[in-house]
Amino acid sequence: MDVFADLYPEYVCSRNAPLNCDRPMETALEVKGAKFCLDCGFPAILPLPCELKGQRGNYQVTRFEGVRGMGRLYSGTQIQTGETVTIKEYLLPNRCFNLAETENIKANFIKVAGVSLADGRTQNFRLIQIQEAIADEMGERCYLVEQYLPNAQTLGKYLQDNHELDSTQVREILNQTLQTLEFLHSQKMRLPGNKTQQGLTHGNLSLDSILIEVKTEREFYIYLSDLALWEYLFIPPSTNRSTPIASEDRDLKSLADIAANIWIGRKVDIRNDDRWGETDPPLREFIRKLAGAGTPFNNATAARKASLQLPKIESTTSLDSSVESIANSGSGGKKLVVSIAILSLLLLGGGVWYLLSRKEQSPVGDFRLWYSLLGSFDDVNSVPPGTFSYTGEKEGSWTNVLKLTPQSDRTLQELLTKPKPDIAAIFNYESTLTPNLDSDSKPIESIRNSKSKKNFAITSLTNNITDDLDRQQISYDGLLVYVAASKKDSNLPKALKGQITLEQLRQIYTGKLTNWQQLGGNNLPIQTYAPTEIEAIQLFKKLVLKNDPTDVALFTANTKTLSTEKTQQLILKEFDEGKNGSIGFGIVSKTWNQCSGYPLALADGNKSPIQPLLRRDGQPINPSANLCDKNNYIDIASFQTVRYPLGYPVFVVYPKDNTLPPAGIKFAELLKTRQGQCLLSKVGLIPLQPMPDKYLKSNACK
Repeated sequence: MDVFADLYPEYVCSRNAPLNCDRPMETALEVKGAKFCLDCGFPAILPLPCELKGQRGNYQVTRFEGVRGMGRLYSGTQIQTGETVTIKEYLLPNRCFNLAETENIKANFIKVAGVSLADGRTQNFRLIQIQEAIADEMGERCYLVEQYLPNAQTLGKYLQDNHELDSTQVREILNQTLQTLEFLHSQKMRLPGNKTQQGLTHGNLSLDSILIEVKTEREFYIYLSDLALWEYLFIPPSTNRSTPIASEDRDLKSLADIAANIWIGRKVDIRNDDRWGETDPPLREFIRKLAGAGTPFNNATAARKASLQLPKIESTTSLDSSVESIANSGSGGKKLVVSIAILSLLLLGGGVWYLLSRKEQSPVGDFRLWYSLLGSFDDVNSVPPGTFSYTGEKEGSWTNVLKLTPQSDRTLQELLTKPKPDIAAIFNYESTLTPNLDSDSKPIESIRNSKSKKNFAITSLTNNITDDLDRQQISYDGLLVYVAASKKDSNLPKALKGQITLEQLRQIYTGKLTNWQQLGGNNLPIQTYAPTEIEAIQLFKKLVLKNDPTDVALFTANTKTLSTEKTQQLILKEFDEGKNGSIGFGIVSKTWNQCSGYPLALADGNKSPIQPLLRRDGQPINPSANLCDKNNYIDIASFQTVRYPLGYPVFVVYPKDNTLPPAGIKFAELLKTRQGQCLLSKVGLIPLQPMPDKYLKSNACK
């Protein structure tokens, strides 16, 4: 079903898609308290922040996230517990639904929105869990409070960013989706209205209702959302859309269409055309059977069993074989190969031009999440008055960035001590020293200990977070690995082509590689340095050494510990004097904006190396760049998509205790405003989403 086209014909939207138009969002940002779009009168997004009252608790809605299916998405928190939730808002505009229709839909929505196992068991079968459904008694909106998945996105959005997927990925998506459908179709389910039934069909499988949570390039989880049972309630009668009857057979056919689309990158005639999917014929035939061709599968169980028995993918595709046979067929064949190659280049060039032109024509799309954030500290409501104490690692990123000056002549710590002058809320920072690398994080321990009187902590070390604590991510951070940025022609960055792999890094820091000649560089002994920040060392051991006890012991024996500032001075001097080719690593905020050490691009396994520093022209830095001109900035996207191997999140951690003032929750909300994210970016932390150039290039965050 095409979700947006002609969905609300009563509203004359310039984009013919009121639900997915920017103007209702812009109206809410421009006009405080606005309820309707200034252009067409369609309901605007909720005024943020705002509060919703449900049967199971109250929810503070803090940020607009976009549109999915028939509704708008927001992130928020359950006020009593501090738990982060996703809130989906469904609309019943009065031009589309009369009063009787509206009341009937609200009543049905409360009865059917959400499913659970009838026997009361809790089992994760990757169907987005629903906490509760809320109907606005006086208004034209309904809300679904859902499980929060911070790194999930719709399969449609993932496909848009990654183009078509390879057959290995498609096989895994099919396997996981069929597993969820098998569970949904076969188990006895209970609906919120206390009705039970044997098995449910999804009825609304699409690129919008399938979510993907990416862990690594080859590891992901598939979740299903937005069942037709409640999603189709909100289709306006005036659209004259006939909603298809939900059935198990329809679920399988819909999945077949989706699989072909994400694999081939276009719609194909699955049942009658066998010219597609030549790179993996067994998968093509499986999808055709899933679509009902030949001998179709009886149910999801049979389909999943067959998917697990698919033969392994051949290393040579049929296209490769065809080209090879043509090339071996004589001079005529060779001419044909040349013609094919030229045609391929022309098509590739056209494709690149098309993608670039589309990117240039894209208006605010890339920054929609940025503009959906609250603008400034002043926009965060319900900040509790009082004096609150919080903590972080004494030798850590947060302690370092608080000393820096992101705006005018005030440090970050001064700006955050009293972020809202009109509210008597004081946030005092006191660092906590974790005594050694084998200890649990002392900042985390201190907020558990009532005697310490710490309200919350800011840290990247979250291994010892237990069920009594909660957390909210406020930014990304990372480690940069650097060698001397010497001006000599034979410098190390050039010899290494500006990059290094994690495996090479592991061998260097465990003493298995001792001279740069072993990596094609200068005949210089390697000296390894580590920074003084315990936080950085623990993360290096986790991300590079995988916490292997033997490697950790070798790392400790082979590595000198020195402050980042002293290391950068020393490695340049040692290299220019021909003594050592030293290598160090450090937190981003201490290493990105200097020119003594050249930050190397990092590659994880066979993946392409990622350089997290860009020049102002948008290109990655290279060994020839003049880093001293301060014309560099951090590539936010390389952290946001978890591609940079040594990137990691930064959290505000606080107790799950609703008898305490929500100091940690509110401090996180302050830092997640546009003002807060901008300030963090100026001191070397990486914001949660891309920022427009005017913020990146500005000296102040207003």
